Amino acid sequence: MAVFNIVHITKYQYNWPIKESINEIRLFPHNFENQDVLQFQLSITKNPEVAISMDYHGNRVGNFNIMEAHSEMIVETNLLVRTTHSQKIPEIDNVKVADLLTKLENDIYLLRLSHPETITKQIEIIKILEEIDYCDKSIIEIAQQCNEYVFTNFTYTKGITNIETTVDEILEHRKGVCQDFALVLLQLLRTAGIPSRYVSGYICPNESGLRGEGATHAWVEIYSPIQGWLGIDPTNNIWTMDNHVKLSVGLNFTECTPIKGTFKGLAKTTLSVSVSIGYEDGRHFEEVNDVQLQDVSVEFQKELDDAEQQQQ
Repeated sequence: MAVFNIVHITKYQYNWPIKESINEIRLFPHNFENQDVLQFQLSITKNPEVAISMDYHGNRVGNFNIMEAHSEMIVETNLLVRTTHSQKIPEIDNVKVADLLTKLENDIYLLRLSHPETITKQIEIIKILEEIDYCDKSIIEIAQQCNEYVFTNFTYTKGITNIETTVDEILEHRKGVCQDFALVLLQLLRTAGIPSRYVSGYICPNESGLRGEGATHAWVEIYSPIQGWLGIDPTNNIWTMDNHVKLSVGLNFTECTPIKGTFKGLAKTTLSVSVSIGYEDGRHFEEVNDVQLQDVSVEFQKELDDAEQQQQ
């Protein structure tokens, strides 16, 4: 068991004032069997009213608007959470893909999560599955071996991918971060016929030196009819444990994006994310990352350049 105080600050800055910012957030942590949310606070620039709803996956979603002009938007959450799922290999579970067929026929949610994305390099995914000889193995064995394959054959490298990077691109350069590793693992597991979903959350630092610690993190959950949803982390080649804190789940990253939105205005946007983690014993860890955003179109970049020249 572990208790963490997590402060997550997302800061958008614009070089010229923008207005009518419309946003959607998935920053509300889950209460589930092995995770208890003890306290939660949310604060947003201009204190807009936040409308809360539930999405298809059971995530709490917040929607808010900031209509007046602003040059900065800060979204801050303060979370006190207790986790109780100590690191362990799942219990003996001999369920095979063939055993899931009846369950999938009667559960449209699981059926949707068992279909892989349509990609150009799907033959590479199939070759990987053949390499680990996945046929006739239990879903637990398949998950562990796919997890190990991604961990071993993909290099953890920051700064070469962004939120728009595709599975095809990741397979080509075989480098990336936790989000990329999770997407490849999802493609492998779903191709094998195992219902799997993307998980967004945090991995809190400890003395083990896990990759991705102290920042927003991503991993995968597989479904077992015997044990339910089981988390597995390809970035670190482990099953989830006490220092994994879950925020949201979805088909892919797009359905778990912590914050997304749009605005009116002509401005360059910069985004930084800070995650601060405090422990019961008084220890403290903080990491700040500048996020690489999607490239703007050539036409929009020209408009930005023209606007800057007019201001000189």
